[in-house]
Amino acid sequence: MSDRFDVLVIGAGVAGMSVVHSLLHSAPSLKVGLVTLQVPGQAGATPWAQGGVAVAWGEDDSPALHTQDTLAAGAGLCRPEAVDVLTSEGPQRIQELLDMGARFDTRSDGTLELTREAAHQRRRVVHAGDASGREMARALARALPASVRLIYGQLTSILTQGSRVVGVQLDGQHSLAAPQVVLASGGVGQLFAATTNPAGAEGQGLALAFEAGAHLRDLEFVQFHPTALAGGANASNLPLLTEALRGEGARLIDETGTAFMAQYHPAAELAPRDVVAFALWQHRQRGHQTLLDARALPVAERFAQVHALCVTAGFDPARQPLPVTPAVHYHMGGVAVDLWGRTNVPGLWACGEVSSTGVHGANRLASNSLLEGLVFGYRVGQALTGVDFRQAGCLPAVPQLELRQDPLAMARVREILWSGLGLARSQQGMEKGLAALERLRARLSACGSTAHTVASLMLSSGLFRQESRGAHRRLDYTQTSPHWAGHTLLVPGQAVRMQPLQTTFAQEFREDVVRTSV
Repeated sequence: MSDRFDVLVIGAGVAGMSVVHSLLHSAPSLKVGLVTLQVPGQAGATPWAQGGVAVAWGEDDSPALHTQDTLAAGAGLCRPEAVDVLTSEGPQRIQELLDMGARFDTRSDGTLELTREAAHQRRRVVHAGDASGREMARALARALPASVRLIYGQLTSILTQGSRVVGVQLDGQHSLAAPQVVLASGGVGQLFAATTNPAGAEGQGLALAFEAGAHLRDLEFVQFHPTALAGGANASNLPLLTEALRGEGARLIDETGTAFMAQYHPAAELAPRDVVAFALWQHRQRGHQTLLDARALPVAERFAQVHALCVTAGFDPARQPLPVTPAVHYHMGGVAVDLWGRTNVPGLWACGEVSSTGVHGANRLASNSLLEGLVFGYRVGQALTGVDFRQAGCLPAVPQLELRQDPLAMARVREILWSGLGLARSQQGMEKGLAALERLRARLSACGSTAHTVASLMLSSGLFRQESRGAHRRLDYTQTSPHWAGHTLLVPGQAVRMQPLQTTFAQEFREDVVRTSV
């Protein structure tokens, strides 16, 4: 099968659908393909998001305050100009979503009901019960332009000719031509033993972008959600207990009934996610159980999805504290892009969790991810309207792949990353992980998996950053150091490098920028 498009968008979550809306609204005559594994509205991690989307909407709030909170959570690694874009353009993107028919919760006067989550100064989280991502995905999918062509398949290669993109390969068999390709392919959670991410979140977009020549940034920063429901049969898909529960007053207690978070941070349950997750790890290391007490909240009425998840797992949140554990939730690193989603590879763009805009720094502020998908997906669509859609040349001949599963090898990858790149890291643990991954290389390659590439790059980035910062906690380098106040950069064919924190996109990919080598 061979077909030609002006633009191919890979992924139908909030970021990918936002690109399509923005692009076809401004340039309706373009031939755009949306590549997805599932029906839009059900694809990716977006429908799994519970808490909501953070935006400066209330009368007591402002983009400046939202920026302040985002920078504080990012532990010194946010790109301030990217954060300003996020917070200043966010309200307009939410209004557009409302205009599409998104049904967010409202107060009796018809205004949006706002809740508060950890590390936010204000109540600024717009929500639809505790199924906010599902509602956003529904509204975006329902309003997709009729002209977009849905293509069901798995990305297996980004095709290049010379230095630029010319198309993609799907399912190891079929090539599609396009001079512009947008990655909105999601995260990496399924490469870890415990995660809240859906099946398929294995970082394929990262690996294939790297193979196509793209630079990757900050891969060591993996956010662990503090409160995944423990005790289920499938640790690779743990139910998420939204942070909004703690925002509304749920407490973290141990088996003695003691609320322990104040021992670790003055903001207690409302501390940044990395702090809360690491506190739970420390408390468990000291021999304690960790439980979320939401008995005082109307969970069944206010958090219907959480209530259903708990009941299915055999727990009643109205009668008993819920066993919780940290689990991989979000990847702050990704394909390095500028403020319009451009990568260093001509014709390749990225947005959403697969990208690194610099918004999240070393630790994502709660509920900023859906907003990032909306804002930067829109910007990618706008930027694409001004590019050259002439084909760069013929598609290259690429070998066909036989995609198959190797459950035992993937289970081993998950164990390796959970041990080596978990909540607490060390040189010995990460080096051991890299050696173990090398022994799996042939098996993973034989089944068409990119897991070896992604996991090895992530461990290499973690080894390089010799400090503790945000979500990257090392037992052998426990302090945050000014020496490492830059972005970890992976460039194909080179060692891991440190990129200066303040760079323009033009500087970012120049070879003469001063960097620190391994």
